[in-house]
Amino acid sequence: MVPDIQNLIELQRADREILRLKEEIAALPKRVAAIEERLAGTKAGLEKVKTAVKADEAARRKYETAIQESQQKISKYRDQSLEVKTNEQYKALMHEIQFAEQDIRANEDKILELMVNAEAREKDVKAAEAKLKAETAEIEEEKIQARERTAEDEKQMVEWNGKRESARSGVNPDVLRQYDRVGKYRGTGISEVRDQKCMACQVMLRPQTYNEVRSDKLVSCESCQRILYYDPSHDHPAMATRKRRAHPKIEASQAWYYRATHGEEGEVFLVFVNHGAESSRRIYDGASGRKVGETLLREGAYRLAFPEELTDAIRLNGSWAESEIDEWGAELPTATLDALHRDLNLARTEAANPPKRSKEEAVTAEHPAAS
Repeated sequence: MVPDIQNLIELQRADREILRLKEEIAALPKRVAAIEERLAGTKAGLEKVKTAVKADEAARRKYETAIQESQQKISKYRDQSLEVKTNEQYKALMHEIQFAEQDIRANEDKILELMVNAEAREKDVKAAEAKLKAETAEIEEEKIQARERTAEDEKQMVEWNGKRESARSGVNPDVLRQYDRVGKYRGTGISEVRDQKCMACQVMLRPQTYNEVRSDKLVSCESCQRILYYDPSHDHPAMATRKRRAHPKIEASQAWYYRATHGEEGEVFLVFVNHGAESSRRIYDGASGRKVGETLLREGAYRLAFPEELTDAIRLNGSWAESEIDEWGAELPTATLDALHRDLNLARTEAANPPKRSKEEAVTAEHPAAS
């Protein structure tokens, strides 16, 4: 991976972390405000209960006063009844006494109801006070954690800003301008490519563009304009789990090879096909998959007809119908090119870390007749 791409990946990582930290730091005051609001709600609940208690006490005093007034009226009416001269006046005073007694009973009932409610009110007050005490302690702890989180975020912000500047200094100015320009409108300026697709905008790439990205060329997505990069470790994870690479058949009529150099060309893939008394050879650019030169025919099987081509070559798996190869024309399909590259990577890995053979395999290798 070229340095510009590596630095851009680090730069984007730093930009994302800085954005995340900024959002978190900005959110912390809101979180503290929400905590304070929750505490204020609990305090308001306690005050509401206390206000209800005070209202009940005031109502009780009011009813007690009304009872006293009614009792005074009864006493006055009784005194007046001793001085009346007519039966009608006496009856009228008795009615007034009855009304006053009814008022007393009604107010006594209300006082009794308030006394019953007072027990529940007292429990509500104690519960609200306990809740306020617990929440106050909890909220103070949350506020401390919020302040500590803010301090830690600010510390990380300084570190990431340093990493960001370091990454920016390692990127070509023209490339950096494109990254900044696209990132300003798209949120990100670089995107990984997987399975021939830009992972940011999910648009498929043309085979040529895909192959150029895989060759570590600086290429932009035609859809979103983000700078593209390819990480082979993220592509086709199932291939990495294979225990052993399948080896191509030695006497196959079609054989694919890889060479790091070929004349004036760089990396190439070669395919040889035996046709009875003669054989053919085609060459494809290892990065782009484009065909190099014309198809060459020689007499004899390919091992005898093209011995010079097999020097320092790596044999690969691959078997496609010749009619299909003819249909490809001047460029390998992306799927075919990918398959060849995957097998090449497996072949290189196998060469660097040859698998251990079992005793049975070793015996078979030394004594083929045993199999």
